[in-house]
Amino acid sequence: MELTEKFKNLEENIKLLYEIKASVSLENLKANKRYEWEIRYGLLESIQIIIDISCKISSYYNLGNPKNYRECVELLHKNRYIQESTMKKVVSMIGLRNLLVHEYISIDTTKLHQFLNSLDDFISFIKELKEELE
Repeated sequence: MELTEKFKNLEENIKLLYEIKASVSLENLKANKRYEWEIRYGLLESIQIIIDISCKISSYYNLGNPKNYRECVELLHKNRYIQESTMKKVVSMIGLRNLLVHEYISIDTTKLHQFLNSLDDFISFIKELKEELE
């Protein structure tokens, strides 16, 4: 998948997550498992796209030899593609992704709902990278 398409998919996902955030209260989330699945999958896929973009750019521009997803993102910061604050937020997202993939039973729905307050971090990542790549 081309980088432009990845950005487009990420932007579409974030738009849907904003819609979910506006329409699903914490009480609704706790009462309806479907909403939890929507949020989990929307966040998981979006974070995975961020990882894919980060690793693809790191590889394409030969920024270094990352050993894991976190290092792909750190290389973007080290090479001034994204700001330090954005790098830290994306690294935190990778931690959430790992929880969603490996510890899906123990995810607290309150914390899951709170992650919807971090959608602007996805937008910052997209904006910073697009500005650098243009």
